[in-house]
Amino acid sequence: MRTFKTLTLVAIAILGFTSCSDDDDTPQILAVEAEQFVNLYAPQTSDFTTNPPTTTGDFVKFDFSTGTTTTSETDWDIAFRGTTILVNGRTSSGIAEEPTRTGNAGAYIVDNTFANVSSVIETSFLQDSTTGLAITTGSGNGWYNYNPALNAIQPIAGKVIVFRTADNRYAKVEILSYYKDSPTTITPDIAANDSRYYTFNYVYQPNDNVTTF
Repeated sequence: MRTFKTLTLVAIAILGFTSCSDDDDTPQILAVEAEQFVNLYAPQTSDFTTNPPTTTGDFVKFDFSTGTTTTSETDWDIAFRGTTILVNGRTSSGIAEEPTRTGNAGAYIVDNTFANVSSVIETSFLQDSTTGLAITTGSGNGWYNYNPALNAIQPIAGKVIVFRTADNRYAKVEILSYYKDSPTTITPDIAANDSRYYTFNYVYQPNDNVTTF
């Protein structure tokens, strides 16, 4: 009887250990993060005395996993300078002072409401290269229109940017304003003095191999 009891206790202990191990091996599902970033300042300096005009200045890098800007050379997903947005993937595009790309980030723009973009189209991702940027610049080409009467940049409603991050997770972004504190009306004074301040909504999917938001 003593032997039977001992074996029974050992069996119970093994079962308990196995159960705990199984629980520990269960992947932890992280919550999808919905946030708004206010007044990300992305300055640039333009010289219009040259032909073509030249633009200089450091790009401001952003990391979706931390939800903030970063000075890291490697841990960044997207980078801003003026109206230009780069992704941390593929190779150099040849733009002056662009950060070195070390990841696999990509992007595409979809015409939809922010709420209705609920999944990723994996075949749509583009990356920066010498032939062009994943997020095209220029009025009407990407996420904004240019108003020459006001010299103002105006985000286009219904343009949602979907990103693959540098480490192969996903995010979607809706740019709300290009001006400090998101004024409802852009005046010439605001356009001249308070530009290059991005305010945007974003949703970040922190789980590996999950393509929905």
